[in-house]
Amino acid sequence: MAILITGAAGFIGAALAEALLDRGQEVVGIDNLNDYYDVNLKKARLARLKTKHGFRFHQFNIADKDSILELKESCKDVTHIVNLAAQAGVRYSLINPYAYIETNVMGMVTMLELGRRLPKLEHFIYASSSSVYGGNTKTPFSVEDPVTKPYSLYAASKRSDELIAHTYAHLYKMPCTGLRFFTVYGPWGRPDMAAYLFTSNILAGKPIPVFNNGNMRRDFTYIDDIISGVLGVIDHKPPQALGQDAPVKLYNIGGNHTEKLMDYIEAIENALGRKATYNFLPMQPGDVPETSADIEATTRDFGYKPTTLIQEGIPKFIAWYRDYHHG
Repeated sequence: MAILITGAAGFIGAALAEALLDRGQEVVGIDNLNDYYDVNLKKARLARLKTKHGFRFHQFNIADKDSILELKESCKDVTHIVNLAAQAGVRYSLINPYAYIETNVMGMVTMLELGRRLPKLEHFIYASSSSVYGGNTKTPFSVEDPVTKPYSLYAASKRSDELIAHTYAHLYKMPCTGLRFFTVYGPWGRPDMAAYLFTSNILAGKPIPVFNNGNMRRDFTYIDDIISGVLGVIDHKPPQALGQDAPVKLYNIGGNHTEKLMDYIEAIENALGRKATYNFLPMQPGDVPETSADIEATTRDFGYKPTTLIQEGIPKFIAWYRDYHHG
């Protein structure tokens, strides 16, 4: 039994690969190591994985269908695909929209095409996003809510993934489960995310950008809780969607505890022992004022129970940041 993870050098992908390897499972990693953010961080995550038994790696772009489909011969032992590779970031989609269609849409189709060719595949799991809720005003966000008002191309591309997964599940009876992640943070996180960006600026004596004048709330989710959720999905049989014609489901994976942005910043300040200088800014195009996850179904079906509040998670991130950056 092997598990194929795309985005294996990414934040969530590397953490998931490490957790699986540590419990003795074989992992096939795919990543193109692009330069959306510091490639050295991706290489450092990858170097950790390469020291572990059972890890094999391919540097491919998941949108490169010829290279990906060639893996059908070497991946005959793969029982699960976890498609985490994506062009991330809401704001970057305003600058480079094409990257989102290539990676998030074409890449999704290519991985599904690989999946349906693998003889032992039991479950196709993929990353969606809380961004798909877009203009929804009812909180907490439920997977039963309509998601017809995406506010960014990133959100639209992730919603497209959900629809494409439904199509493949219907056509090929391939069990597909989409996971809507909510604002992930923690050690080895992405430099474009709030925790990393704020910490970097505070230590450098630079102002931190605070959008919507700080009137934001997020369901911040610590990386260990995210990984426990994904492992739960891997370890359980794919859920069958009752009353539908396709073995396909969607779940929220969030922290189950919405925090004010200013409280999140305060937790970072406290962990650093330094005060930030704030640069208050208006709401950015594509952004939303609040996210909040209804995780009842995820808990019911997979035993998912996030436990890490920001008062615990932020100091762990800061400790890692200081160690990684040597101070």
